Amino acid sequence: MASRTGDRYRHRRRAARRRAVIAGAGAFALTGAALMTSAMLSPAGAAAAWPTAKGTQAVSSTITVSGTLDGGLKRYYGSGALGGDGQEEGQDPVFKLKDGAVLKDVILGAPAADGIHCQGSCTLRNVWWEDVGEDAATFRGTSSSAVYTVYGGGAKKASDKVFQFNGAGKLVITKFQVADFGKLVRSRGNCSTQYKRSIIVNDVDVTAPGGSIVGINANYGDTAALRNVRIHGDSGKKIKPCVRFKGNNTGDEPVQIGSGPDGTYCRYTASDLTYD
Repeated sequence: MASRTGDRYRHRRRAARRRAVIAGAGAFALTGAALMTSAMLSPAGAAAAWPTAKGTQAVSSTITVSGTLDGGLKRYYGSGALGGDGQEEGQDPVFKLKDGAVLKDVILGAPAADGIHCQGSCTLRNVWWEDVGEDAATFRGTSSSAVYTVYGGGAKKASDKVFQFNGAGKLVITKFQVADFGKLVRSRGNCSTQYKRSIIVNDVDVTAPGGSIVGINANYGDTAALRNVRIHGDSGKKIKPCVRFKGNNTGDEPVQIGSGPDGTYCRYTASDLTYD
């Protein structure tokens, strides 16, 4: 028969083991929470991988979108009258978005004609251009309260502009990636009707070769804010983050009047850009 002293000893030893297990679990929980918090608070990283198309659709006449069109990551490309891939102005788009429309999960293949036209406020979410034709998208709304949102997605092989801003309002580009391009955004410099335009580029990956990230018309009061822009493969810093022009409404070629941050029109500092 075991002694009472031995029973007490074994009881104390089991209790100590339970306390150790509980303490270890608590420490693990705290460590896990710390790791999760660290991950949640970490800055934006590299751009997402390019998607694989889930089917293909030829488009011979412009698709008009009102409400929301979810492409399911299908590849759309121009054919027939939309089969051009040159730089001529005035081409028809593959998609035309009415005011307030949303286009998401779409891949535009080649040829892409004049890409996408937004007639008013619009949202382009997770839209990818494999080979930009004339422009990837053109924003044409005439209201100063119009907001054009580009969230996610990416564009490659744009010999000139990716986004052309012809209309009025604000363009916000977030979590986008661009590579091998002329200009990411250009506030059109010689429209017959000009507007004051606002551009925000935030959390974006830019890969050389490229010409400029944003071009604006300072004389019409345009502004461009750049935040958390990661520039890859441009150790010589040849890509110009923000270029200022003197625009016109006569159709003449606009004149470049400056570049770089000035606190008024080109709103960013060196810390808003990183190079690798």
